[in-house]
Amino acid sequence: MLALTACASAPPQNSNNLCSIFEDRRSWYKAARKSEERWGVPLEVNMAFIYHESGFRGRAKPPRRYFLGFIPGPRASDAFGYAQALDNTWNDYQVAAGNWGARRSNFKHAVDFVGWYNDMSYDINAINKDDAYNLYLAYHEGNGGFRSGTYKDKAWLLQTAATVRETATRYSSQLAGCEERLNRSWFARLLP
Repeated sequence: MLALTACASAPPQNSNNLCSIFEDRRSWYKAARKSEERWGVPLEVNMAFIYHESGFRGRAKPPRRYFLGFIPGPRASDAFGYAQALDNTWNDYQVAAGNWGARRSNFKHAVDFVGWYNDMSYDINAINKDDAYNLYLAYHEGNGGFRSGTYKDKAWLLQTAATVRETATRYSSQLAGCEERLNRSWFARLLP
């Protein structure tokens, strides 16, 4: 029962502050740091992606389209979870990362997925791993779409990518002020 509750937990109260997020969810800090170490993508970049993709909601889905204003229709895509990963892309991640049991509604798996995808964007399109703007464009459009420039005529997407970059920059600044505390053991955090 506890495991089910943890998967369906509410988003952090203050998702605009990375320190607050990690103080509320200590396991998220460890998972985000582990993804950074594994894939080389700064954790603040990966966290900014998750914030903008799902608002830190583990069971997030794209909105439904409605016919006649009230009859539920299909969703825009099969994106799901913290990272809003598509079914096929998630399957590719499971194979490539060797994470067969990974679930999109599990934060640890989702943040690892985002790191993996951003590392792949670095390999395929030579996007610097700290370039949140272009990494987000490749994340949204796919690496092939990024290469062919499908984002160029999407003003709303360019604005979203700029906002993701701003969030990553803010998160980086915030993390600099609390990282030492986050790295302390639980016992050391009790001391003044």
